[in-house]
Formats: sequence, C-alpha cells, structure tokens
Amino acid sequence: MSSLSELQAGFRAALLADDERRVIAHIIPDRLGVTARLGVYRHHVLTTLTTTLESTFPVVCRLVDRRFFGWLADCFIRAHPPAGPCLFEYGADFPEFVRAFPACAALPWLADVAALEWAMTTALCAPDARPLDSERLAAIAPSALGRLVVRLHPSITLLSSRWPVDSIWRANQPEACETDPVDLDAGPVQLEVRRDGEDVVFCALSPGGFALRQALVGGDTLEAAVDSGLAAEPSLDVAAELRTLLDARILVG
Repeated sequence: MSSLSELQAGFRAALLADDERRVIAHIIPDRLGVTARLGVYRHHVLTTLTTTLESTFPVVCRLVDRRFFGWLADCFIRAHPPAGPCLFEYGADFPEFVRAFPACAALPWLADVAALEWAMTTALCAPDARPLDSERLAAIAPSALGRLVVRLHPSITLLSSRWPVDSIWRANQPEACETDPVDLDAGPVQLEVRRDGEDVVFCALSPGGFALRQALVGGDTLEAAVDSGLAAEPSLDVAAELRTLLDARILVG
C-alpha cells in the first residue's frame, strides 16, 4: 500500500502532469471511468486556479486577451501549483514566470505589469502595523535620531521598472480613455505601492525617495537611509521626504 505522501504525489502528477499511473489503482470506478473522473477534477482545479489568476492579474489578462492568458495560466499552474490553502496568496511567482515565458518575449513590459498587480494584491492582504507619529519621534533625543531603525509599513512594495507600468495599468482600467496612448519610452519608473485605508494606491518616487525607502527596507539606520537618498539624488529635500513618510503614516517603529 502506498503511503499518504506517495498517494498525494501521485494524485498531483495525475492532475498537473496527466500521469495517472500511480493513482489509477486507488480510484474506484463509477459510471464514469477512472480517467474521466480524474479529468473532471483536473478541469475543476485548473479552472478555479485560472479564475484566481485572472482576478489577481486583470490588466495582464486584458493586455494579452483571455485565450492567451488561459494558456499562460495553465502552464503556470502546472509548474507552480499552490503551496497553501489560501487562494489570495497564490500568484507570487507569476511575474517571474511571465518574464521567462518565451511567448511573452515580444511584450518585455508585461512581467513588470504583473509585478505591479501582485504588489497591489499583497498590499491589500498585508497585516496592519502601528505607525510612527511625530510625537513619538519628538520624544527621542536628537543625537539618537540618526541611529534610529524604522521600518516601512508591511503593505508597502517598492517596484522599479524600465517601463511606464503605472501608465500601462491606468490605461487599462474600465474608466480609462482609450484614445490616450501610452508612451512606452516614457520610463523608467520607481513606484511605492501600499494600502491606504481600504484602498490600494501607488505613486511614482524620485530616485532619492526610492533609495531612502529601499535603505529602510534593508534595515539601515535613519542616517544611513538619508545618506543613500542623497547619494541617489543630491538635491533631495530630506525634511520634506521624511514629513511625507510621517504624514502618510507608513513608518512603523
């Protein structure tokens, strides 16, 4: 008798690789044959996961049309099935899969659009965290501020692209004006994606603002993060940048 793990592995192979050899003896035939019964279940799994990917990456789906997206999703699902039971967590590997997918090579910006959509999903589902306010900062001695280590809110993703993915995303919303073309040569962009209340927002950052935030994400002190921002953009208004972070309530202690 096969162990549970062997049976699970065989069932996975039957669903995702069309290899029924290891489980066919364990399935009791009904009015439908064993292969047909597995086919029904396979269809249900692939359809459910494809629908999940469509809802997570609607702009990507619109850009390539649903038939192509269905093929792309089928290939992705078979290579990267869910690792957990929560479907809203499914799709983290999809942007890099798109980047490496040969049939998407003619659309080099598509993977970055997918990365933006995934960042929006993770922002919506991220846990909450108590923001650091100006009163708490005021209680810290000025001589110690530079050594302070703060983090960005867990809903934030910093996304860099050589393509204007923010414009591509906006141009493919239901309310967008179809007569406004996207200039693909308008990039690059550096974006901050985050949750704002119950909504998800993103905005373009200057090179210094992006570098400062990246340094904070990497665990640098506030002084080191400011130095990184100034190195990327010597004219960066540090005071204004820190005020923006505080006012948006995205610094957490």
